[in-house]
Amino acid sequence: MSDSQTLSDQELSLSAKIEAMLFVSAEPVPLGQLAQALDVTASVVERGLKELDEALQARGLRLQRNAGRVQLTTAAEIASLVEKFLGLEAVTHLSRAALETLAIIAYQQPVTRPQVDGVRGVNSDGMMKSLLSKGLIQEAGRTDGPGRPILYSTTPEFLQHFGLSSIMELPPLAVSTEAEPEPTELLKG
Repeated sequence: MSDSQTLSDQELSLSAKIEAMLFVSAEPVPLGQLAQALDVTASVVERGLKELDEALQARGLRLQRNAGRVQLTTAAEIASLVEKFLGLEAVTHLSRAALETLAIIAYQQPVTRPQVDGVRGVNSDGMMKSLLSKGLIQEAGRTDGPGRPILYSTTPEFLQHFGLSSIMELPPLAVSTEAEPEPTELLKG
């Protein structure tokens, strides 16, 4: 038996196959596409992703999930080292207004610009254009309402920028400690 036959007879683990496919993919990959390529069910792919995610914790890569898609990214902990190695500028710092706009989109996505304006209390057009140009938000469709405004959501770049694997890792919103008056108390006034 030759060495090439021995290698072909060895079966790679499911997580190794998934890792190889994610490594060569330039874009986040839908779970269904992985399942189809591997000729397995989505639940089997999930099991392989869980195994791969655990294995990657001791390495410089991470799995990133967004909108039913998954991709390999570098670990957030080594971002400055990777930037230095590649000769990239430091991560762009965002203004307070940009962070505020981005937070509203992240927590309420998909959301329209008028909805963001309503929460912020000011026009957000400039901030939205800036976040779009930085690749932190994207157009995610249109509403059925009058004028069919554009819906916005965060991007995989948003997750990378903030070192998140998934939008589910966002911290919970703080609940206001101020007691709001009951509607009946407002009517008594």
